[in-house]
Amino acid sequence: MYITLNSREPFGMAGLWEAWQAPSGESIHSCTIMTTTPNSLIEPIHNRMPVILPGEAEAIWLDQEVQDPELLTSLLTPYLAEEMAAYKVSTLVNSPKNDVAECVMPIG
Repeated sequence: MYITLNSREPFGMAGLWEAWQAPSGESIHSCTIMTTTPNSLIEPIHNRMPVILPGEAEAIWLDQEVQDPELLTSLLTPYLAEEMAAYKVSTLVNSPKNDVAECVMPIG
């Protein structure tokens, strides 16, 4: 599946990262993408979706001074389905070896 905004503009997703020390002494850098319940477009595809942040929410999410759990939690909502599009693509997309435009061409 190819999932995008109707505008085809790039978008930000909510995520978390951390650098920590493993018991072995190794420095570990880890990250995760925050997910939420799916909107009506994504629901037939999967039971969750990444938290896509509208522009104004991106600034809040990335502001290290913002420490309000209620405000941050309020950003973890499904993106508006009406502002998104999804369509089937070839299984070419299943391999990183296939870095070609056909990976995102609609099929069927």
